Amino acid sequence: MAKATQFCVGLENKPGKLARLCATLREAGVKIEALFVSDDEGCTWVNLLVDGNEAAEKALKAADYHFFTEQVLKVLAADGPGRLEQIAASLAEADVNINYVYGSCSENAPFTLVLHVSDRDKAAEVLGA
Repeated sequence: MAKATQFCVGLENKPGKLARLCATLREAGVKIEALFVSDDEGCTWVNLLVDGNEAAEKALKAADYHFFTEQVLKVLAADGPGRLEQIAASLAEADVNINYVYGSCSENAPFTLVLHVSDRDKAAEVLGA
């Protein structure tokens, strides 16, 4: 588990906008590790955890994207029943709220959870970062 920075990119909710964002990052050599997309009153928010923060920031600025960054926790967890429950229960016991969580997985590898929490430092301590 590690502290991490996620990019929050605002997009128009129109066909092709997500593809363009992904192409911008690919062309900059940036790999997307986890992704969460939500819609809010006609604006689509894309939260991204990437493997190259500096390259991603440079590419997003050059392509004139509107974005900001937030501090999150990146948890690599073994696949299996109850793992998210354990994490959530440990944080609840420490009075740390999980604002949202998203993740990604691939076959034969630990899955990645991205947690936006009320107190990242305390959560990192509770979860052993």
